[in-house]
Formats: sequence, C-alpha cells, structure tokens
Amino acid sequence: MAKDPWTDPDPQPGAFDAFLASIDQGDSPYVERHEGTPGAKLTRVVRVSGEDAARLDALAAERGLAPGEIVAELVRNAA
Repeated sequence: MAKDPWTDPDPQPGAFDAFLASIDQGDSPYVERHEGTPGAKLTRVVRVSGEDAARLDALAAERGLAPGEIVAELVRNAA
C-alpha cells in the first residue's frame, strides 16, 4: 500500500514531486508567480529561554550588541 505524504509523519524527499509537477503548469489556480526581490532577506526566529536566555542577554550587554547579533556571530564563527 502506498504511503500518503500528506499524512505520513516522515515524508521522504520527492514525496510531493508529482503533486508539485501537476500544479506548476503555468495556468494553475494554485500557483501565483512573482518576480523576485534581489534585496530580500530571510529572518529565522530562534527561541532561547531560561538560563540560556539570561546568559545570552548578559553576553550581549557585555559586548554592547543585541542578542540577535550575538547569535549571528556564533553561527558565523561555528563554520
């Protein structure tokens, strides 16, 4: 019996390919095409709570930065 990717708790890569191909025909009511925005940015929300949040706030205050700037710096330096 074939798995239904819409209800499968662990859909696999390619599970939605047939559906996406069926709606991306240029005149589909499900697809709306727009030009891209070259200056667009993606924002990712990171949740930090409890003692970790307090440490992050203290570290940011020590450096005179916002907590988000500290997280960005940590991610950049992790590579």
